[in-house]
Amino acid sequence: MNFSEVIQNLNWFAVVVAALSTFVIGGIWYSVFEKPWMTANHFSAENLSKRNMPLVFGLSFFFSLIMSLNLAMFIGKEGVAFGTIAGFMAGFGWVAFAIAIISLFENRPFKYVLINGGYMVVSFTIMGAILGAWK
Repeated sequence: MNFSEVIQNLNWFAVVVAALSTFVIGGIWYSVFEKPWMTANHFSAENLSKRNMPLVFGLSFFFSLIMSLNLAMFIGKEGVAFGTIAGFMAGFGWVAFAIAIISLFENRPFKYVLINGGYMVVSFTIMGAILGAWK
C-alpha cells in the first residue's frame, strides 16, 4: 500500500476526534495539576496571562492533529487493543522519555516530567484507543 492509499483509507473523523481528545484530557489534567505544574515551570499567574491564547490553542490543535494522524497511520487497520497499546507505547516509550531527556538538560524537577509526561502517556493511550476502535 502506498502513502496516498494510506491517507485515503484513514477515518478522518476519528483522527479529528482523537486530536480533540487531547484538549479534554489536557483541560482535566492541568486543572488537577495546575499548582505543581506552575511551580515546576516557575510560572506565575501573571506570566500565564500574557500568552496569546488563540495562537496557543490553534497551534496546539494543529500539532495534536499531526500527532493523531501519525498515530493513525501507524495503527493502520488494527483494532482497539493494538491501538491502545500502540498509543501507550508511543506516549510512554517515546514522548515521556523525550520530555525526561529534555528536562535533564533544562535542569527541571522530576515533577515536571511526571506531570507533562503523564499527560502525554494518557493522551496518546486514549488517542490510540479511539483510532483503533473507529475504523
